[in-house]
Amino acid sequence: MHVLQSLSFIPKRVFRLIVPIVCVFLWSLALGYLFILNQLPPTPKAFRQLSWQKWDLVSLTDSNSGTPSNPGSNTNNTGGKEWWEYEELSAGEAPASVSLPLDVWSPLLPHSTGLTEIAIRPCLVPPSIAGDMCTPKTTPEEDALKGKWVRVGKDINAVTGMWWLSIYYRRTRRLDVPLITALHLLRSNESVSSLPGSEHTWVRADGDLHDGLYPSEDPLYLYYQVKKPLAGIPAAIELEELVTEVDVQYGEAKHVAWGFSKSNIPVVDGREGNKPRQAVWVTYRKGMNPVPKPPPLHFSDDGKFKILQVADLHYSVSRGQCFDVDPSTLPSGLLSPNDPCHGDTVTQSLLAQTLAAEKPSLVVFTGDQLNGQTTSWDAQSVLLKAIGEVIAAKIPWALVFGNHDDEDTDLTRSEMMKIIKRMPYAVREMEEGPQWVDGVGNWLVKVKSADSSATHLLTLYFLDSHAYSKSGWTFWKTADYDWIKQSQIDWYLEQSALIAPIERPFTPDGAKDLGGIWETRRDEKRLAKPNGLMFFHIPLPESYSPADVSNSGETLLYGQQLDENGAPKKNSGFFEKGILKAKESDDPTNTRHEIKVVANGHCHITDFCKRVKGVWLCFGGGSSFAGYGKVGFDRRFRIYEALDYGETIRTYKRGQDGTIMGDLILEGKGSKGRHKMRHSVTAARRLGQIQRSLIRTPSPPPPSRSLATMQSTPPFKQEPHKYALLIPAYNLTLQAHESSITTIPTS
Repeated sequence: MHVLQSLSFIPKRVFRLIVPIVCVFLWSLALGYLFILNQLPPTPKAFRQLSWQKWDLVSLTDSNSGTPSNPGSNTNNTGGKEWWEYEELSAGEAPASVSLPLDVWSPLLPHSTGLTEIAIRPCLVPPSIAGDMCTPKTTPEEDALKGKWVRVGKDINAVTGMWWLSIYYRRTRRLDVPLITALHLLRSNESVSSLPGSEHTWVRADGDLHDGLYPSEDPLYLYYQVKKPLAGIPAAIELEELVTEVDVQYGEAKHVAWGFSKSNIPVVDGREGNKPRQAVWVTYRKGMNPVPKPPPLHFSDDGKFKILQVADLHYSVSRGQCFDVDPSTLPSGLLSPNDPCHGDTVTQSLLAQTLAAEKPSLVVFTGDQLNGQTTSWDAQSVLLKAIGEVIAAKIPWALVFGNHDDEDTDLTRSEMMKIIKRMPYAVREMEEGPQWVDGVGNWLVKVKSADSSATHLLTLYFLDSHAYSKSGWTFWKTADYDWIKQSQIDWYLEQSALIAPIERPFTPDGAKDLGGIWETRRDEKRLAKPNGLMFFHIPLPESYSPADVSNSGETLLYGQQLDENGAPKKNSGFFEKGILKAKESDDPTNTRHEIKVVANGHCHITDFCKRVKGVWLCFGGGSSFAGYGKVGFDRRFRIYEALDYGETIRTYKRGQDGTIMGDLILEGKGSKGRHKMRHSVTAARRLGQIQRSLIRTPSPPPPSRSLATMQSTPPFKQEPHKYALLIPAYNLTLQAHESSITTIPTS
């Protein structure tokens, strides 16, 4: 009886236990699903496609090395010991977990999503106006499965057809649909059996690439290869096999966008003659290929930094023509016998030779990279040509705009800058500049020492000198050249004021091990901003002012002026209110300017350097056969070389035959019309003598007595105001000596 009674309570107890156990179990399942089961398992792949609902960029680095996955980039050794090498390791990486829009064509975006379908469609009106009228037909189900149609924003028939012709593609994040892995163009008389792989894997894109071509030609078809869906077979295909973007490029297309490849044949062949036309290419990218960025600009270990100025390329979509040159006088390697002289092509060869010979630390394009004047109607194609040789050489580069760069082309300066910033080896600091500052491309970069201190040793300023003034234009004459605006003057003064002075001349870390080599320079130390160089296209009116005269009576003007005055008629006062106002030091005895050199282009047959009120104003001289010139005036490149860790600035020109011309020291020891800092150097030497005497003296005299002794010396009596700045430093010296500090700084 008692046993049965006790057993009757078991179900209730069990029930009371089961309810909380089940609740805890269900709660644990929910938490496990949210935080464990719903997460992707680790994968050895560098990239991974998630479900089609969310496909984010997980990593851009190699899973083993941690370095950018870019087979074409030239990265430093991962065991690099320099500060700038470590920064380069992460160059070109995009933020993790980035979701990019699928229905917007932007070839600069680092898409890693694949394409599912391609079509070609004509349109009788501009597609940007027609909207969906010319878009391939679709259904909501197809959009959900393959993605929406996206139009490539380049017209295949831009200059060769009777109507607009565009490429469309679909892009998706899904893994359960076939994805495109290759593109190939075939003429109507060619068979798909000639393509690699099985014929069943190749699909002909709907439409004809020669639709509307004038004069008409046989049809040309685009075939794309697809592979079976990836769902359930994650190891079947790598991201590098997927076609992730399609573009169109015009002209010779020697250089294409980073990571892109040209189609096997052009859509339209280029031809010359009475009715010339430019070639048209389909380009496509496989995988992602992060764009390589250069390391931060820095001096070499021996204190050198070389800048190659490239002035006025004047490139076009076509191969251009040679102006004002006798082809028979061109050096070997630039033009083959009996070949026509194409200005762009010959200049590309000359630039490649110059880069190999000079091996610069930085290349600066000083404007008019594009010819404008209706010949550079596709800015991106021309920019790729202009910068292509420098990118191929893997050299950091920067540019400013000239008056022709946005003339009669399809992009504004702001749009071009967005492309330029994303091109390989573009200087990291290059940007449009603050919105409150007029122009596009007002920025600066600090060149630092290569030692562990990473000391700022040289400042490079870049400004937009604009194009043509917006007032004063009449139909019977062109507008005058524009000028530097007040907002740019304010910006420069603001940036200059933010630069901290350094101890100059600079002594790199480890120099103490060199002993007397650096000891001889201790008395010359001073606090001052690093030397500055400034680059913009159109020269200032002061470039045509009378030159300074040295103490020996020499006029400080070196080079030629064969152009007329190329400066704007209006003088905004940038030279007087900006450049001359920014001093290198707050020391009243130091009247030198921060900017030592202003480098301009614009005038193709002018290459002089002239010093005006202590500042060197220099022209590059024309670097291109595609721009105007003068027979007998060789194309040339100006080089600026900062030596002695930025203390010395040298310049010279390299001619088209490799001849070095106009070798000149602009700043530093041996410079023409050198500024002699007698007062500040004398003061520094006097302080150094006092400090060294204190180090050798066992018991220094009382501070007041020592100060009185110092002030009673003849230099202090004659010009006390010039030595006032030494008194606080002298008192600090005494305090340091009394505290038994054996090493006393000399600055």
